Amino acid sequence: MLALLLFATFLAVPLVDLARAFTGARFLVTVLVANFVLLPPVAFGLSSFVADDRGLLLGVLLVLLTPCVDYVVVFTGLAGGARAQLLAATPLLMVAQLLLLPGYLWLAAGPEALAVVEVGPFAEAFVVLVLLPLAAAALVQVLHRRRPDGRVARVEGAAAGAMVPLMVATLALVVASQIADVGAQALTLLRLVPLYTAFAVAAVVVGLLAARVACLDVPATRATVFSATTRNSLVVLPLALALPGPLALAPLAVVTQTLVELVALVVLVRLVPVLVPAR
Repeated sequence: MLALLLFATFLAVPLVDLARAFTGARFLVTVLVANFVLLPPVAFGLSSFVADDRGLLLGVLLVLLTPCVDYVVVFTGLAGGARAQLLAATPLLMVAQLLLLPGYLWLAAGPEALAVVEVGPFAEAFVVLVLLPLAAAALVQVLHRRRPDGRVARVEGAAAGAMVPLMVATLALVVASQIADVGAQALTLLRLVPLYTAFAVAAVVVGLLAARVACLDVPATRATVFSATTRNSLVVLPLALALPGPLALAPLAVVTQTLVELVALVVLVRLVPVLVPAR
């Protein structure tokens, strides 16, 4: 379902715009700095509040250290942000977190954390959820240019109309798959809510400041805020689920972040255009 959502998202952005977005080096650098230089210390500090529970600690670190590469594009578009530029940054964000996550976990949770984390599900998610939908969307757009008949246009129209329902269905499926266990551990997981809320607030501030220092335009600033705030919970969930039994709280910590983040994103779709008004 997530792959379908990303296919619809990629298809909504013309390849010409996507290629042009790659030339925006200042935006790409700003997003990378915000996510991998400025926000990790925030994640380290917040994770220290659950250091007494290894499962919660790893779950919090996994989700807060990895910027979103999927539905963040949809929410960015809803808020009038530069979704093409954020799409262009998606491969870089995914590769960067794949390379940096082991080091971050080593710094925050010690070398024993690396022994229980499998990178395989992460790499698989990158191929299945990012590269394949991007290639499929590119193929449809190429076919549309070569043969602009009604069939290809109908595919593009159906994908555009299905984007929001796909996003809702994806999030509902992910939450539904874990909600019973979340409910069973509600009291334990409740301590994560203020941590995730504090991260969202800090991330908005970091995104705004980073964009201001970089002198980004309004759409790029909005995109930077959403990239900083939104985490890669749907992609790291397979990583958390692959952890051994004693760390069973890790995937529940990831899903709890998704629940908190969804509320934050609904607020930010309205708030960010106010914080970053059109000039």
